[in-house]
Amino acid sequence: MLASPWDLVLTAVFVCTGLACLADLAARRGARSARGDGIGDEELIGIAHGVMSAAMILMLWVAVLDAVTWTQIALFAILALALALGIPRAHGAARRADLSGHILLSAAMIWMLAAMPLLMAGAGAAGGSGAGGTAHHGGGGEGGPGATPAWAEAVNLLFIALCAACALWWLYRLAAARGHRRHSASHALMAAGMGAMLWLMNA
Repeated sequence: MLASPWDLVLTAVFVCTGLACLADLAARRGARSARGDGIGDEELIGIAHGVMSAAMILMLWVAVLDAVTWTQIALFAILALALALGIPRAHGAARRADLSGHILLSAAMIWMLAAMPLLMAGAGAAGGSGAGGTAHHGGGGEGGPGATPAWAEAVNLLFIALCAACALWWLYRLAAARGHRRHSASHALMAAGMGAMLWLMNA
């Protein structure tokens, strides 16, 4: 787990984003089911963010097997692909930017899951080897110099910057849009929380 109080702070963040996504998903699913419609892009976003919130909380508190980690990676890859298929039919640049932001967060989630052992190497990670073996870790230790490869740190900084850009975009949407403010606030919080977790994992 991350050092206290960050484990508690981020847990609260992802509980909020998860509940917001599930509430929105339930409302939309009820309306679309009544019309006989299939799963739409907004519902897919709700599913992606709900699963993402649960996965983030799991990483904070539970040591998971490698098979579970790679199953999550496959799931987020499928969700990212499904969201990408929605871009051609999206109306307007803002809507396309929204979908692109969700795809970027899915990619950041895949990176976090796959690279956790590398990122935590310099923070005294504990646990087994593999993508999921260090899911339960201590954030207060000091690793040897250069324990995390420079390329991994560079890629991690790139994903942190992308998460920050997504958070700023949804904050802008929150201020500019008249409707769906809860959605924009939830998405901004998710992006900020993911960026913070990536930073703390390699701090």
